[in-house]
Amino acid sequence: MENLALHFTESAADVASVLLDLEAIRLLDDDGLFWANEQISVHRRHLDLYAAAVAGELARRSRRELGFSGLAQRKGFTSTEALVQSLSQLSRAEASKLVRVGLLLSEVAAAEAESIGECADVAGPWQASLVAAISATTLTTDAADAIRRGLGETDIAVTGAMLASATHTLLISAPGLTVDQLFRAAREVRNGMDEEGIARREKQQRDDRCVKRWIRNDGMYALSAVLDPENGRVIFAALDDVMSPRRGGPRFVDSTEIGRANSILADPRTDEQVMADALVAMVHIAVDADTGTLFGGRRPAVRVLVGEKVMQAESGHGYIEGNSNAVTFETVSRYICENGTIGVEFDDDGQCVNVGRNNRLFTSRQRTGLAARDGGCSFPGCDRPPSWCEAHHIVLWHRDRGETNIADGTNCESAPMRRRSTSPPAIPKILE
Repeated sequence: MENLALHFTESAADVASVLLDLEAIRLLDDDGLFWANEQISVHRRHLDLYAAAVAGELARRSRRELGFSGLAQRKGFTSTEALVQSLSQLSRAEASKLVRVGLLLSEVAAAEAESIGECADVAGPWQASLVAAISATTLTTDAADAIRRGLGETDIAVTGAMLASATHTLLISAPGLTVDQLFRAAREVRNGMDEEGIARREKQQRDDRCVKRWIRNDGMYALSAVLDPENGRVIFAALDDVMSPRRGGPRFVDSTEIGRANSILADPRTDEQVMADALVAMVHIAVDADTGTLFGGRRPAVRVLVGEKVMQAESGHGYIEGNSNAVTFETVSRYICENGTIGVEFDDDGQCVNVGRNNRLFTSRQRTGLAARDGGCSFPGCDRPPSWCEAHHIVLWHRDRGETNIADGTNCESAPMRRRSTSPPAIPKILE
């Protein structure tokens, strides 16, 4: 990376000489705008090189063998990626990419330093040509990372020399490819070199599948999914079919299909909103069609809680079970129209539907009352929704002769109850 500072200042000067302010940009003709974009790209490559080098040094000072004395750990972060993400206000993916490229730069530099004085015909690390292209700013850090990830690492079947040759070939075609295309090209090259490794990588992709879900601070439900190609394609194909009229799909000749396509084109919702609604509709269809194989005996459902006074006045608001955000009476009415109502009457002490000691297990009606009253797990510090919870006795039924009444019952996830089983009760009696 010789003369890096000089190249960086030169590229910055080129950008500043033309793009003095927003008005100067608006005055550029088409060719001038293209030229300005190219100068920005060159300058960004220099800047990304600096950023990757710094991230690599942060990673070196935070390496695993240093333990709690590592830089990231000392600053309160669990990983270098988390540290870079916090310092630079980047996404997790961007921070991870910078760290990977930074480590690549430092590892190649260290390997080349160790080879000084050795025989001239000793081959350097296979990634050396990648680092050279990054340093010369002929290759972006994104593209370099795509090639490295696509080609993978050396093993018994694939040597460093084979990967070095493949890298050279990919660098020639890189200028005409996007980052995604470059990754796919690199992966195809790897598959051609390592036929037996395809099954191993396919298994790894299946093992890496996951769905994460959480409730945001604003009450919105969020999902994040990573699926292997086989299962991911099922979801994408279904959504593509829904969105086909908006994305230039095949033209229809059937009058019914034409009508459906026209309605989607005229729909005021955004593409993202249409796909979100379609995904929810797919789950509704699956739940209705399931015979207990996947969803078990309890049908997944949404409960809306509303007071009797609101029902009588036909105005006010209710709540979706397990969520603190209020919903309008119009939403409440829609759920009543579609699903009907279950009356849960509470007495002056806030209790309902008592059974006493005749039965140990809480009834379905009692569980509905617990969900309406507690809104989820009542164990201190636990925020699990009612669907994750079981009905438990606060005063233990067998040991302490507790009664199967709402006053002695609570919604609680099984994990906190297991922690409680060998210690005194930690859940207060509700509304006693």
